[in-house]
Amino acid sequence: MGEKILIVDDDIDSLKLIGLMLQRQGYEIAAASAGGQAITKAAQEHPDLIILDVMMPDMDGFEVCRRLRADPNTVGIPIIMFTAKTLVDDKVTGFEAGADDYLTKPTHPAELASRVKAILARSAAQRRSSASDTGLVIGFLGAKGGVGTTTISLSVAAMLSQKGPTIVSDIRPGQGSMGLMLGMGRATGMTNLLARQAAEINARTVEAELVPHPSGLRALLSSIRPKDTQMNVNPDTAAAILKNARSLARNVAIDLGVGLSRQNARLVKEIDHLVVVVEPLRVTLTMARELLKELESSGLSRGNTSIVLVNRTQSTLQVPWQEAEQLLGHDMLSIVSPAPELAFQAVEANTPMVLYQPTSVVATQIGKIAEELSTRSASAGGGVAA
Repeated sequence: MGEKILIVDDDIDSLKLIGLMLQRQGYEIAAASAGGQAITKAAQEHPDLIILDVMMPDMDGFEVCRRLRADPNTVGIPIIMFTAKTLVDDKVTGFEAGADDYLTKPTHPAELASRVKAILARSAAQRRSSASDTGLVIGFLGAKGGVGTTTISLSVAAMLSQKGPTIVSDIRPGQGSMGLMLGMGRATGMTNLLARQAAEINARTVEAELVPHPSGLRALLSSIRPKDTQMNVNPDTAAAILKNARSLARNVAIDLGVGLSRQNARLVKEIDHLVVVVEPLRVTLTMARELLKELESSGLSRGNTSIVLVNRTQSTLQVPWQEAEQLLGHDMLSIVSPAPELAFQAVEANTPMVLYQPTSVVATQIGKIAEELSTRSASAGGGVAA
């Protein structure tokens, strides 16, 4: 599915016509027939572009534009004003309200498509150019449960925190093992935020839920209340949390849990790099291969995906790493040596294991992973391929 465009027009025939023209160009369409409805939909659905008619009965397009620009959650959405008027003063008013472009009715389909494409391209370029001014977001996704995803995400975050402010997070309501590993089992910041509407999420509400750890990390943690696993999470709320966390730290490391849920399918569009965590067992590797295929078909670039293989125990009954790479059709970023005793001791001390024994083999390996991820993510400049 292409970029989402919200069309706002009280003329239903015009709404349908513009929507049809843009659908034929491959865009996903959302619609609103009044100003107030447009503001609500923009906050809830976070479209990539808004086409906004000026003349509406409840609130004119100029006022809608001003309100969208005043809201931190919608301030960056490009807006094309659309009206039958051709007066210069109206265009000036539109630009002063915050519009990015202006079209008059009727417009030729080719001109509409050209303007839309140009605005979307410029918006994407601005996001890429500002990436260095915002946080680097790295997601960690397990091919299946029990492969060490939480341990790896926490350890990489601890390494990244040595180079700048870092937020570590998990997004698994009711299964917040990360908080337990850090000695913060009562922390419920992520769960509290997920219970909100996307429009209610901003940098201030996210920052209020962060808890400091003695390691220097700030954590945004899911609860351990079993009933919270039943939460019906809105993927747009989860995405809004991640977007705002990005603005609060140099690095954000998030444990996405297991598999490509509806929520995770949305979140991979918001990250700079995805790490898929696997173990050297044929069942896990086969599941990982199918996961990688699905991710690639959804638009995630291979260059923005890495594989980390975790050896949890010493054993000869494992798939060799060369064979694992062949099975996955993807190179390994790193292989992490087994360190069960260190992992146990670190959890007992409520400290990331790379900080508990910073000279250990595992700490060296994860340090290299963190360095490589920083390099790859910064050079890639975003998650989903255009």
